[in-house]
Amino acid sequence: MGGLDVFALRPFLPAKDFELSKRFYQALGFKTVLDGDVAIFGTGPHSFILQNYFEKTWAENTMMQLMVEDLDAWWAHIESLDLAGKFGVQPPRPPAVQPWGLTVAYVFDPAGVLWHVAQKPPTGREGPT
Repeated sequence: MGGLDVFALRPFLPAKDFELSKRFYQALGFKTVLDGDVAIFGTGPHSFILQNYFEKTWAENTMMQLMVEDLDAWWAHIESLDLAGKFGVQPPRPPAVQPWGLTVAYVFDPAGVLWHVAQKPPTGREGPT
């Protein structure tokens, strides 16, 4: 669309403890793209902005979806991290088929943001692109 092409779409996520949240996302495997007043974390062409700001209601109502090729491999990685022990977060919930058809594992970040780590569905069922 001549001049209207989008370069990036990045949600802002809250951090109750900015340094702890940065270590959490690095442990999960996100690469630090920028580390300053805000931090940008990415994987492949996807990224989000972590801000040093916390509002409990907002944080605990924020959800992210991470659609992956191999949820079993991701789950093994998540389990190996001992996120609850190392970061004081709610224990991750193992993969399970949800009523809407996706297989999803749940991970909570240190601010209470809920991540849906989902198995990529068969081609043609992933929704709008």
